[in-house]
Amino acid sequence: MIKNNHLEKIIWTIFFSFFASAFSVATGQQIGKTEITKWQDGKTAAVSITYDDGSSNQFKTALPIMERMKLLATFFVITGPIKGSVYPPKFVGRPIKNIIAETATVPTNANNFFERASASLYLGYAGTLPYYNRADEWYESGKKEKAYKVMDSLYAAVRNNDLKPGKDTSMEMAQEEGLTWQDLKNDAAKGYEIASHTVTHAHLAILDTANMGYELRKSKAEILNQLGPKYTFSAEVPFGIEDPRVMKYGFPIYPALRNSMPEPWMKEINRGYKDQPGNSDKEYVQWQRGPLSKTPMSLMKSWVDTSLAHDNIWLVLVFHGIDDIGWEPTPHEKLQEYFQYIKDKENDIWVAPFGNVARYVRERMSAKVDSKSTNNKIIVELSQSLDNKMYDEPLTLKTYVPSNWKKVEIKRRDGKQELQTQKDQNGTFVFYQAVPAGGTIEIIQD
Repeated sequence: MIKNNHLEKIIWTIFFSFFASAFSVATGQQIGKTEITKWQDGKTAAVSITYDDGSSNQFKTALPIMERMKLLATFFVITGPIKGSVYPPKFVGRPIKNIIAETATVPTNANNFFERASASLYLGYAGTLPYYNRADEWYESGKKEKAYKVMDSLYAAVRNNDLKPGKDTSMEMAQEEGLTWQDLKNDAAKGYEIASHTVTHAHLAILDTANMGYELRKSKAEILNQLGPKYTFSAEVPFGIEDPRVMKYGFPIYPALRNSMPEPWMKEINRGYKDQPGNSDKEYVQWQRGPLSKTPMSLMKSWVDTSLAHDNIWLVLVFHGIDDIGWEPTPHEKLQEYFQYIKDKENDIWVAPFGNVARYVRERMSAKVDSKSTNNKIIVELSQSLDNKMYDEPLTLKTYVPSNWKKVEIKRRDGKQELQTQKDQNGTFVFYQAVPAGGTIEIIQD
């Protein structure tokens, strides 16, 4: 037999549950409804500021400007020339003298081109770099026979002693002079992402598998040893190439390549593309733009404005030289004006390093959120199908709460947080951060 007071409690519970449900329907608000916002903090767009090559003025001039404005960025660095590196520029393969000797009787062809191109900067002679660069240019433009002839010309010059003994260093490697791992550790501690740009700024499209592997894997190993696993997530293959052979080899090594992120829910518009991001109906658009020395400020600002005119654009800015050092250098005054333009719109723009945004969008697209509400509490469970150790970027959740809640307390496994509620056309809600697989989240009226 059910006691009267217990029966009365059941009746009142049913009544309040029905009343809350009816109220939610009447107001168009579903108490406990939770969604993951497209961008962190519910902002309209994301911007990632990235730098290629690690030239000295990026750290001496550009970084202090960003520090003053509290803007974070990604630096894709060439690991070989950094002081303290244990993996130097190196050719992996047969003895160089054997390769040189073979070129006297066997012309360059599809079977030996990659090996010869890989060895070309390690022949012991100065003046090989122009051949190496020209061979890559012909090869990537589809004119392979011309690339083969360039290699034949190089090795003939070596055999005929037309070149002086020595070695060539690329402009990009030379411009990193003075950079140390301790410098990069200090920058990483401030929130900047340090990521791979290979060991030597190599033309990976014309390297054989062994040397392509050395460039990618040893750069990653260097960063792992010097900075830790967090910084082995992102990479940019030099020259922004999208060569299918290189991408296929690189994807298993680095979770995120700025060259290509072929997600089914993302449209990529890389630097050389003329597509307009607003024409895509994909959940996300990664829109890369590379300001050059003479790119008008009005055009650079229009990229930001276009991103804010939609809700799915991730604007990835690619800088190289600063002032008088580096390829297509941007004057620091121009950089300062542009960053201030972005900073002034930070209420609507999430400015974050490349790896952070890549983690966020992948987590959001793989995550599952469940919520349920009781009389005085909302319980939220957030999970994902990705590796929780690698994908730990906090997601922003938006949960609708009763309209009379002005303040809430968020209880998570890692502590408590008090927040003010907000309102939109659908009702009263609260924004808060949560890491997937971070345990149950409780929201109660404060």
